[in-house]
Amino acid sequence: MTTVGIVTGAGRGMGEACARRLADTVDVLLLVDLDAEAAAKVAKDLNEARPRATAEPFGLDVTDREGLARLAARVAEAGTLRAVAHAAGISPTMADWRRIFQVDLVGTALLAEALRPLATEGTAHVYFSSMSPLLAKVDPDPAVGEILDEPLREDFLDRIREAVGPDLEQSTLAYPWAKHGVARFARKEAVRLGPVGARVCSLAPGIIDTPQGRQEAAKQSSMQRLIQATPLGRTGRSEEVAAVVAFMLSDEASFLNGIDILVDGGVFAAVRDR
Repeated sequence: MTTVGIVTGAGRGMGEACARRLADTVDVLLLVDLDAEAAAKVAKDLNEARPRATAEPFGLDVTDREGLARLAARVAEAGTLRAVAHAAGISPTMADWRRIFQVDLVGTALLAEALRPLATEGTAHVYFSSMSPLLAKVDPDPAVGEILDEPLREDFLDRIREAVGPDLEQSTLAYPWAKHGVARFARKEAVRLGPVGARVCSLAPGIIDTPQGRQEAAKQSSMQRLIQATPLGRTGRSEEVAAVVAFMLSDEASFLNGIDILVDGGVFAAVRDR
């Protein structure tokens, strides 16, 4: 059996670290990124190192249904879907509130929809959420939660904007709400896929030293305060996040399902009661 893995956002940062970590765990590894050149560079580096997997770059916008259908077709052609690390996403300084929701939450749901028919015994997914919903204390009432749980409705963005209010148009608020939706979606998807023996979890990174993380830290003074409050006294490394993702996707984590794992160096523990 030829096993297939997918890493989204594989061209840089935590996605690239996940790709490098997972290259010895599957036979074919599809490196998905909006920046096709970046994905191709990582694939070239990996293939020159001769890991177990053959790495293939796959240029794709995760909000593109047709592109996702091509991705699913390539997986089915190559073998059996074994592991999905969905690290692709955008942060508050990168886009407006609508685009943040479209990429981070709707894109996650679209990816899951495309890959759902390929799930089988041993398939495992990890979607990247964030510690930001915990810090922002996002806790929707049931009616708002029901809206958040239907990100593929055509009127989703209008409905969630009306339910949460005009403050949602601030990207710094849209981001934690979208990422809260990702964690909720992972729980729902775990229930959907469990009967075929597949698992779904989410992972919430804290402040990680990546190009995207540095961009956010440079533009948001609150990030510096969080770094200073981190009990370990530093930012995290992409490789540290990738190590947790690799475990979550491995057979050793075969009973880990439907849960959000926080990887933040203890910062939320330090600030949660402030």
